[in-house]
Amino acid sequence: MDIRPITPAYASSPQIDPADAGTIKAAGFDTVICNRPDAEVPPSHQADTIRAAIEAEGMTFVNNPVTHQGLNPDMVALQAQAAAGGKTLAYCASGTRSTIVWALGQAGTLSPEEIIAAAAQGGYDISGLRDRLG
Repeated sequence: MDIRPITPAYASSPQIDPADAGTIKAAGFDTVICNRPDAEVPPSHQADTIRAAIEAEGMTFVNNPVTHQGLNPDMVALQAQAAAGGKTLAYCASGTRSTIVWALGQAGTLSPEEIIAAAAQGGYDISGLRDRLG
């Protein structure tokens, strides 16, 4: 598991495993957001399987599957709402989509430079989104 902090309260990660739930809880996370569509993973890593493991550890699980071509304002709003409840880990294939959807939710709250710098801190280059972040 590769948890990459974006802010003190939000981190992105590549695909997690159900066995990671205890480690995620021990790291202080309250909420886990799945940004990966089930069609991309085998049943052992689909949202319902991960949800069961996360909820068994007492955390909140939110399913918000994102594709680059299907990313819309409702997904951005759901991500922001879900992440507002405490320390949040969002995951997808590489963590990039989870970072992008977070970044779009910060537009108007943080400057584009602050958003891009936060993402870079986690190892994600989202500078190509600068025009959409202002």
